[in-house]
Amino acid sequence: MKIGDKITGTITGIKPYGAFVALENGTTGLIHISEIKTGYIDNIYNVLNIGQEVLVQVVDLDEFTQKASLSLRTLEEENHHFPHRHRFSNSRYKIGFKPLANNLPKWTKESLEYLKDRK
Repeated sequence: MKIGDKITGTITGIKPYGAFVALENGTTGLIHISEIKTGYIDNIYNVLNIGQEVLVQVVDLDEFTQKASLSLRTLEEENHHFPHRHRFSNSRYKIGFKPLANNLPKWTKESLEYLKDRK
């Protein structure tokens, strides 16, 4: 088992701070309440049940004790598609700041002429 692995397990205990999971490879792990799902969890007992089978991802592993920190949230977030936004260019055109660089000499010239006219 290593960080990033996805593994199934059974919830064996629930506490206000998280859920204990017996993994299929014989080790145990904890899903901290912040790693259960995105957003606020008012009552962990309404989200998870003892005996529930879960697919979790290993986010940290103590190699000495073979205990794992687990996450359901990372798997949930994998399924979400967040739009990729560009402020200064269109994502279909890989032009980046090129239009700004091309227009900079013209804008500089216009600005200098404007300042000369103001004096």
